[in-house]
Parts: sequence; C-alpha cells; structure tokens
Amino acid sequence: MFPDFKDARVLVVGGSSGIGLAAATAFAARGANVIIASRSRDKVDAAVRGLAGSAGTVTGATVDITDDASVAQFMSTAEPWDHVVITAAQTPTGAVRQLPLADAYAAMDSKFWGAYRVARAVPIRAQGSLTMVSGFLGVRPSKASVLQGAINAALDALGRGLALELSPVRVNTVSPGLIATPLWDKLDGAARQAMYESVAARLPAQRIGQPEDVAQAILYLAGTGFATGSTVLVDGGGAIG
Repeated sequence: MFPDFKDARVLVVGGSSGIGLAAATAFAARGANVIIASRSRDKVDAAVRGLAGSAGTVTGATVDITDDASVAQFMSTAEPWDHVVITAAQTPTGAVRQLPLADAYAAMDSKFWGAYRVARAVPIRAQGSLTMVSGFLGVRPSKASVLQGAINAALDALGRGLALELSPVRVNTVSPGLIATPLWDKLDGAARQAMYESVAARLPAQRIGQPEDVAQAILYLAGTGFATGSTVLVDGGGAIG
C-alpha cells in the first residue's frame, strides 16, 4: 500500500501530460498538494482543470527546463518540497550518422541537462525524494535509438550519484519501456495500433505499458523510505525479452 501523501508538497516537472500527468493524478488522489510544472501554460492549465476535485490540491507553474534562467527564477522563491518528479523531455530520434547535431544537442539538453538543472537547484526537505524518469534503452540499446539509450543511461548514473551527494534526500530513477502516451499521437491511428500490437507480442508481459504503470513505480519510490540510488525497470520485460 502506498502512503496517503496527505498534505505532502509534490512537484511534478513535465506533469501536464503522459507519465507526468499520471504521476500528478496519483499523488493528488492520495492527498498531496501537487504543483504541475511545464513550459506550456495552456497544457498546465488544462491539466490543473482536469484534476479539479482531487483529494489534494493541484496548481500549475510555467517552467522551461532547457533554460537556465527559467529554472533559477522558479526555484529561487520555492519552499522545500517533500517529493519531486522529473519527467519532462523532448528527444528527437534517428541514427547517429543521420540525426542532425542540433537535434542531438537538443535531445540531451532536454532530457539530461533539463533534469540536471532541476536537480541542482530544487529545494527538497531532508528525507524527501527526487525521482527521475529515464528509459529501458539505457540497459538494452537499440541501433535505431543510440542517443536515447545513452541519455537514459546517463540519467540512471546521475540518479545514483545524486543519491550520495544529496543524502539524506533519496534519489531514484524509473526506467519505462514503451508506454502509450501522447508522444505517439503523431502516428496514424492504425499505424500506432499496429506498432503497439507488434511490440506487445514480443514482450514477456504481452501488453504495452500505460502511464499509470510508471506512476505506480514513482509513488512506490517516493513512499519507500529505504529506497535510494535505485533504478526500477517498468518495461514489460523489454530489457530481458
């Protein structure tokens, strides 16, 4: 059973959609006072409206984690949080020799350096937690997504190091496999469904992940006081299949 998180202060960076929104929803349902942070004001406002009536309170903030000044300004007046979750990222994909370097730099800046910026500035109370979202490509590389695997592995390593540096704050990472999020909405509906079915058939779990699957792992790590320096795979067995 998860703790109820009643009155806990929780920041979810990237909480306006997908995994982040599922995590914000789960925390709010258990009584937390959640702040959803994203660079899109419209998406933040829509997410906050959608969570009206939760057991906890939900508010929003606009933060661009690829911008040093935006992160510094937001954190400069913040009171310490009990739990912080970082899920925000935009990572263009492609073969190393074809992906434009500008896109490669942008991917690293968003997912790795974005998490780094937040982690170095965010105030978290002692015994609180920081949870970052990486991805199973960090342990099972794909020739079609070499950069994403490298970024995810770097995030896992960052989490382990920060668990030592930020102690007694607990730092962990959750490493998802293929999750059905709005990231895939750019695909035609039939093509997207065919991809889901193809991947599911190869996974030991025999299904595609949902954002709520990852949110459960995030809440587990936030609520487990003896968990730090861990990477929890939520990939349907993708790393071993």
